[in-house]
Amino acid sequence: MTARIASAIVARDGRDSVDADRSYESVAGDRVLSIDEALDFAQQQIHGLITRRPGQTPTYTEDGSWVVSEDPWAPSWSAGFLSGLVWMFADRSQDPWWLEQARAYSRIVEPRKHDTGTHDIGFLMEPSWGRCYDLTGDARAREVVIEAGRTMAGRFMEAGGYLCSWVAPGSTFIDIMMNVGIIFRAAEYSGDAQLRQIAETHALTSRRHLVRGDGSTIHEGWFDTGTGEFVRADTHQGWRTDSSWARGTTWAIYGFTTAYEHTGNPAFLDAACRAANYYIAMTPSNGVPPNDWLDPSPLTQWEASAAAVASAAMLYLSESAPAALEVQVYREYGLRILRSLRATTFIAADTPGYEGIIKHATYHQKNGLGIDESVMWGDHYFVEALMRAARIEADSSTGKDSV
Repeated sequence: MTARIASAIVARDGRDSVDADRSYESVAGDRVLSIDEALDFAQQQIHGLITRRPGQTPTYTEDGSWVVSEDPWAPSWSAGFLSGLVWMFADRSQDPWWLEQARAYSRIVEPRKHDTGTHDIGFLMEPSWGRCYDLTGDARAREVVIEAGRTMAGRFMEAGGYLCSWVAPGSTFIDIMMNVGIIFRAAEYSGDAQLRQIAETHALTSRRHLVRGDGSTIHEGWFDTGTGEFVRADTHQGWRTDSSWARGTTWAIYGFTTAYEHTGNPAFLDAACRAANYYIAMTPSNGVPPNDWLDPSPLTQWEASAAAVASAAMLYLSESAPAALEVQVYREYGLRILRSLRATTFIAADTPGYEGIIKHATYHQKNGLGIDESVMWGDHYFVEALMRAARIEADSSTGKDSV
């Protein structure tokens, strides 16, 4: 499987090594920032946001400026990403000011641990309170994660074996694979086996119904809530029901890697790898996809937030998968995407007045929201990928094999 992807990379680029020729990653006049320079710039941008607009948790930009009004499409779901960014900079800087800000932004999202109106509890709580616990061992953070995981598990539909979306009880999204991690954590921290069973069952259902044989994904699946029968596929953000929304595929790579990490179930590793392989096979050589690979007339050339998620997900997959899978391919591809995003075509370092970090992302194409702009999850996963790459770089300098 991995060998086929390696061959595809060689065939597409005409090289034997992913990084042998890097001319594909930038355009004329681009400047490519180092990992440290990119992290410095991202930290500067987030510092500016939280000092200019304290307590605000925007989702996307308009004309490069963050929009601070309520999300017009879905129940507010992106506040955890800003908290997660602040936690990453607290970790990187070891500065008490950043730590204080990280705790403050986590407190902003804490009430959402009981929110039964959204399927995005994991997006809200893992970057914030989950990262708080990872970095500090705070007992209160552990309890918040448990409570949030129980709330998320409350969306489980016995008939069908899935976690329902905010749309309706019969609906589930591929995005929800990014929200099973909070249930797995709650199960492990509390010893509640039923929580683990719910998370694993949803992941198995998603693998069966939302991941196609070629590794592409379905955005939304509908079930008969009485019988549990899978009824139909749908999409909110892709070109059409039978096409392939790029960000959905990246949610699958990351989400199934999470499920594999918590369970060791090879079915989840298989799903993550198939989604990763599809992404690699379908995406231009710079690693940045359009909004939907099958859309014959895309509004924009790139959906850079999908690339940011993919970079973090590929690096995560390379760290989590057994070495026998030749995970180097996923690591090198994740680094390739990241280098493309560090070029000033995408990173806003040479765009005066721009408030986001990564340009050319899209929130919701069909609803006309945040098109060719910055989005908070894109910036979050870009920084996460940079942090993972920095660790790889540090391990390489000390001769340690990080994979």
